[in-house]
Amino acid sequence: MAIAVSIVVVTHRGVSELIRACLTSLAASADRNPMSTVVTIVVDNSSNPAVAAADYGPNVDEVLRVDNGGFGAAANAGIRLARQLSDAPVAVLNDDIEVGVDWLPPLLQALRDDERVGAVQPALLRYGTEVINSLGVDLDRFAAGSDRGLDAPASSLDEALTIDIFTGGAVLLRPEFLDATGGFDDRYFLYYEDVDLALRGAELGWTYRCEVSSLVYHHGGATTAALGDDLLRYQERNRLLTATRFASPSTVGRAFWLSIRKLRHDPKGAHARALGGGLAGAPGALVRRIAASGRRRGAIVPADGG
Repeated sequence: MAIAVSIVVVTHRGVSELIRACLTSLAASADRNPMSTVVTIVVDNSSNPAVAAADYGPNVDEVLRVDNGGFGAAANAGIRLARQLSDAPVAVLNDDIEVGVDWLPPLLQALRDDERVGAVQPALLRYGTEVINSLGVDLDRFAAGSDRGLDAPASSLDEALTIDIFTGGAVLLRPEFLDATGGFDDRYFLYYEDVDLALRGAELGWTYRCEVSSLVYHHGGATTAALGDDLLRYQERNRLLTATRFASPSTVGRAFWLSIRKLRHDPKGAHARALGGGLAGAPGALVRRIAASGRRRGAIVPADGG
């Protein structure tokens, strides 16, 4: 039977209760939908010793152990293997996601319904609650990302949404979209790599959906909590890189001015390193922006309309 979908689960923890729960939920979904042939790939960028595939959880077909180049690099490694195995869509999941039993069919159907849709995500709920975690990502006037629908009740979910930016925590990607964009940009390491991928795809004319009939549950925070001040440094640096690459001149100015103002606040060292990283990466982001301008067919309108 042909592969219907490949699922890439990225972990920086190695074997853990979270990834076991994730893979157990995927196995339950596969049992509920036996007509969908699923290949499950675990990409482990932890420093933990190698273990057998079955130790991660049930139904693991492939395990890739890679150096820790960040989430995007790990996801890309899994995507490359998935693309070698088949031309099926590729789902990317964080290891702290548990899927609902019927999460996959609505996502696959969304890709079948509209060939312009490059990616479709489920509704992410906070684990153990009926509260929304993410229906996609919005950027504000400082190019700061926030989760759409955050903390709203799940009872407010109504119909599928057209979104500008999907979250990389749980998303199904069309193979042609992956081929056109090249996947995630490894330079981001962590945070905003999903924003960058969505905006680059939009420049090529791709659109995105959030299918609210597809539900997954996000534990959240367990890996990033271990980063300490580096968490803020990556967030702030990558916000600046995203602004430089995609935003209007006024938004770029506000983004850097906000970083300058943050130098007065703790942790001052992390804010300074973030600003320095944003400034160091700005020339390259501008070069990529200019190179993309000739092939842009669609555009994201900044929040301020500028």
